[in-house]
Amino acid sequence: MATSRIHNFINGTWKAAPSDDWFESRNPAHPGEVIGVFPQSGAADIEEAVVSANRAHEGWRAMGLVKRAEYLLRVARLMEEDTEPLARLLAQEAGKQINEARADVVEAIHTAQYAFSFGHLGQYGRVLGDEVSTKRCYEILEPRGVVVAITPWNFPVALPFWLTGLSLVLGNCVILKPSEYTPMCGARIAGYFEKAGTPPGVFQVVQGFGDTAGAPLVSHPQTHVVLFTGSYEVGLRIKQEVAKHAHKVCTIETGGKNAVLVMEDANLDMAVTASVLSAFKTSGQRCVTAGRLLVDSRAVDRFRDRFVAVARRVTVGEPMDEGIFYGTMINQQGVEKGRRFNEMAKKEGFEILLDRNIEPPPTPDGYWLKPFVYTGAWRSDSVCLTEEAFSPHVAVVPVRGVEEAVAVYNDTKYGLSGSIITEDYRKAKYAEEHMKCGIFYWNLPCIGAGVRLPFGGVKQSGNLIPSAAGLIPVLTHPKAVTYNLDTQIVMAQGLSTEIK
Repeated sequence: MATSRIHNFINGTWKAAPSDDWFESRNPAHPGEVIGVFPQSGAADIEEAVVSANRAHEGWRAMGLVKRAEYLLRVARLMEEDTEPLARLLAQEAGKQINEARADVVEAIHTAQYAFSFGHLGQYGRVLGDEVSTKRCYEILEPRGVVVAITPWNFPVALPFWLTGLSLVLGNCVILKPSEYTPMCGARIAGYFEKAGTPPGVFQVVQGFGDTAGAPLVSHPQTHVVLFTGSYEVGLRIKQEVAKHAHKVCTIETGGKNAVLVMEDANLDMAVTASVLSAFKTSGQRCVTAGRLLVDSRAVDRFRDRFVAVARRVTVGEPMDEGIFYGTMINQQGVEKGRRFNEMAKKEGFEILLDRNIEPPPTPDGYWLKPFVYTGAWRSDSVCLTEEAFSPHVAVVPVRGVEEAVAVYNDTKYGLSGSIITEDYRKAKYAEEHMKCGIFYWNLPCIGAGVRLPFGGVKQSGNLIPSAAGLIPVLTHPKAVTYNLDTQIVMAQGLSTEIK
């Protein structure tokens, strides 16, 4: 496998790329290890995939909701049988600790099962009463057509299913463009759809970089929906491109500067556990990672000491090691960005509570960053306090009560995820109602996602159209249908039908 050439999965076959332009996927814990070699897709690959998807769409749509859902159940069962090998591949390619990698796979299985169950319920719109008793009204959800799913490397198995499960069940065809850092995971997903017998052209995988594969898929006149998770800069370009096309819609999920709010009455054990999970899981490389811990000043000394003591013990190392807390950064650029944020905290005059990056790395050649913790008063002009570091970099910020904590939480351009740790339901309710975010937790970390819930944010964390279970309005067009069961026409609102 280490030197395998893996082709695109187009129109039901593993299609050799017409060009000789290839890129490598490497193990971030051991960058000298090549996991696979993949095609840098070009215009011909994009065109073939889009044409195949449009050709397959009418037959897939005509199959019906329940039958389409059965393919997702077959895929879920294949993944269940392959959970451990898939998790190990994920850990190897994405650098996620093996327990996290298993959770990624299980989340994908649950998402596929959710899509199946949604389809098998057969609920496909609403039946409504009408002002005129002889009329029957209902709403049907029509699939939009061809969905382009552009997914990140940090959840390389779960996130593709967030974006494709409901897309397929609702009657769309999907072209998945995986991250160039985790292409083997994308190829493995294609293999499950192939084994499940999915009709050609319904689900396809096109590999490559964003500018050569992603952008042409977004701008192609015969794609209809774009689902994207990644940076705000790329998401903004996608929104601008989609706006040029009358028939296209998109949803973008683009990161955050999230926070855990720790109130004076918080259970400190719970607060520390929630904060460590929120700040450091996946090496801080989650869009919902907490870059800020907003702690009531009456509890900040106690919390800070305990949090730093636990952060000092967090184990970083080989992703395959069951005994570590987190693994690698994805690449050298991620390491350098994290280091820049750490240096910025020093330059901006914050007190450094912990910098473990002076410790020896777990391996001499991997991409490693260890916990970095700093503290100081809130400053809305601070880069490191307001911008997304995407690394194990976290600030402890004193605040005075829940109202100031919420105000500080809101004082960034992002609004994705947040949590509050408190025993007072009034404080929790205040935070729930006033925090400008799309995902809210009480007495939990601010990381995670519910398979049956929408996932998305406000401000520069998205475009106000959530992902996961919130995708239905993007994936379908609601058509209003009204039947007249009488032999005469009777109009609503008392409108006369008399022709004079």
